[in-house]
Amino acid sequence: MDTIDLQQILLHVQSGRLGIDEALQRLQHLPYENLGFAHVDHHRQLRQGFPEVILAAGKSIEQISAILRSLLQGASQILITRLAPQQAVTLQESFPAAEYHPVSQVMTFGLQEAPDRGRGLILVMSAGTSDIPVAEEALLTARIMGNRVEPIYDVGVAGLHRLLAYQEKLQEASVFIVVAGMEGALPSVVGGLVKRPVIAVPTSVGYGASFGGIAALLGMLNSCASGVAVVNIDNGFGAGYVAALINRRE
Repeated sequence: MDTIDLQQILLHVQSGRLGIDEALQRLQHLPYENLGFAHVDHHRQLRQGFPEVILAAGKSIEQISAILRSLLQGASQILITRLAPQQAVTLQESFPAAEYHPVSQVMTFGLQEAPDRGRGLILVMSAGTSDIPVAEEALLTARIMGNRVEPIYDVGVAGLHRLLAYQEKLQEASVFIVVAGMEGALPSVVGGLVKRPVIAVPTSVGYGASFGGIAALLGMLNSCASGVAVVNIDNGFGAGYVAALINRRE
């Protein structure tokens, strides 16, 4: 339920088209619904503009299904992250409207109907092809939250001419999400070329001394480019969410 839905209920009560008991029934799951194993936050869309997101990792298919049914009572756009392929197959048997994105292991509901809330373009960039799964998680998150999002993949510093070929597109974007593993240098390079916020996402891509993304994380945290902020390792969702908030019109 969002602010528009709540306004409609209140207006219908005011006009007499909706009785108080029926209105209470529609509002009975605010601010949350207790499922025993989870407290589903139905108030989050009213507070923050987007419904609670389901992190599938560590949850059983029964738990994911129950949370999903609860959210579908009032939300038109829903996002599930870190959903394994077999879990997706099982969920789609009960929820045929679901769309699964295997590269990012993200499932979406209502992605194509997401309202346009953005002020400009969010550009999602990856240093390498191996970083694309995390970049795609960021892209889908920002897109379902109502933003125009475009990808530029495999433009890392090992071949800097690939990035420089996109100079015109770099000047067009309002927010950047830059995803990199290894030494994590790409966000600093992008940050030195643009005048917009850069959200850096370290990935766990790399050989032994990358320490599962810690080397990239530390490199990004120590960036000499002034406009770079950093999220956690492999956290494409977090980057997409923050970018959407920065880009939001209202």
